[in-house]
Amino acid sequence: MSSDAGNYDAVVIGGGPGGSTTATLLARRGWRVALLERERFPRPHVGESLLPASMPVLEELGVLDRVDAAGFPRKWGATMLWGREPEPWSWYFSETNRTYPHAYQVWRPTFDKILLDNARDAGVKVREGHQVTGVDVGASPGNSLSYRTDDGTSGYIEADWIVDASGQSAILGRALGLRRWDERFRNMSVFGYFEGSEKLPEPDQGNIFVESYSDGWVWNIPLWKGLNSVGIVIDSEQGASGIARHGVDGYFRRQLDSTSLSKKMLSSTRLAEGPKVIKDWSYTSSQTVGDGWILVGDAACFVDPLFSSGVHLAMMSAVMAAAYLDASRSDPSMRGPAARVYEELYHTEYSHFRELAALFYASNRTVESYFWESRRILGEPEDEEARQSFIRAVAGQSARGYERAVLARGHLPEEFSRSVRALESERHAKASSFDPETGLDDVPVLTDRSRIDRKPIFADGQFQWSEVLVSPQRPEGVAISPLVAALISEVDGDSSVRDIVGRIAARTSGPLDESGISQVVMNALGILSVDGLIENQARRLSTRVN
Repeated sequence: MSSDAGNYDAVVIGGGPGGSTTATLLARRGWRVALLERERFPRPHVGESLLPASMPVLEELGVLDRVDAAGFPRKWGATMLWGREPEPWSWYFSETNRTYPHAYQVWRPTFDKILLDNARDAGVKVREGHQVTGVDVGASPGNSLSYRTDDGTSGYIEADWIVDASGQSAILGRALGLRRWDERFRNMSVFGYFEGSEKLPEPDQGNIFVESYSDGWVWNIPLWKGLNSVGIVIDSEQGASGIARHGVDGYFRRQLDSTSLSKKMLSSTRLAEGPKVIKDWSYTSSQTVGDGWILVGDAACFVDPLFSSGVHLAMMSAVMAAAYLDASRSDPSMRGPAARVYEELYHTEYSHFRELAALFYASNRTVESYFWESRRILGEPEDEEARQSFIRAVAGQSARGYERAVLARGHLPEEFSRSVRALESERHAKASSFDPETGLDDVPVLTDRSRIDRKPIFADGQFQWSEVLVSPQRPEGVAISPLVAALISEVDGDSSVRDIVGRIAARTSGPLDESGISQVVMNALGILSVDGLIENQARRLSTRVN
């Protein structure tokens, strides 16, 4: 057995988007990194539809030009036959994302190889044809893994950190018993690649097309060179029963024949590859960071593919994982606190897509069947904290924005609609709590159980210590600037805005005069009020009296 003991700071399991991104960013930070990939690239992989949220990561990696030059179709949005309307409808990224108004529909063998080759160019020791056969973490003196190559050679590697980016194989998560299956999405997918699919009319030719039908829903993704990725998502038990009766190919074709527009689009096609089956894919992990190990991408969690979140979650978590490992090495005091922030951020993003998918399933009223009825029932919240976080993101306009466009087309559960309306009404009222023209004599007060903490935040691609304002409404905390921290330190329930501005101005040197500080303070009070962190004393007393 060969040994690479002690040669690496980190070893990454898996060469997909999550693994290659983590490895590249660590290598650029001066880390000695090895990456072990079971297959030899290019290799087939499903999950071709990207989101604009991945574009800045591709730009940071320096591969956006290569991805664009590969000739992948540009994805400007999505077209759906779903919800309240009997006809297809579309939504576009440009409605909410001016910087990145499109993503790509990528051919994963080529796309993943671009990312893996980029890791190799960054100095990562990429080893293809290396299957990890065992992991040992948390033991002294370090962490290690064993592997077997495709020519039969065995070996092991020791490193300070093991990054599990092994996808749904979840090598480390399985070994440590961390995986938790999601009962809300016990679905199955059958998919294949077709040649000659009919295109959507302009301007939607590059869009992913999603159609709901009696037994589930179908996707059709235009790839390159006349190829389309087509798959169905159905109930696991029903799908297994149907495949047992008709075989995978027969069941797949029967399901596609039961659709309306998808059947028409595929009427003159040839199945070039597949069909293949993936079952019960939705899961999360009870822990994503430990002593010398971290989970990235699908190795940590995977949610229903309705909104094409897989590559986005993989690359987002990879950026955070690389930043976390580097911060832990440069500032050991950050290791535990930043680990909790990594898990919070990852859980929040995963839960966001999970709640969106659950609500979108629950909102579809165009089809009556066992599949849809059972998922309407499952649309009720299991995690109230996650639901409230999602409601806060959806109320008004979230960072991504497409949630409102999509959910507006469905028949939402009344409980959810009522919660969003109530929060929007509350925020609208709070937005006017401090009037910039007449509010200098108002007295701000912190809401109950609001406080300033010091904790790591993830900003500008790195973890850094910051002061954050924490409240029951924002338990994760809101990062605040030194000026806002000074403002909050002066909020005592007795001082007016005028008093606070005067005291801050007296001890502040910089480009802002008292008038400028007054404007910044009033703007900050408005934002903090909308977020439920600060109240106007007069408003609080009025509310209590009423």
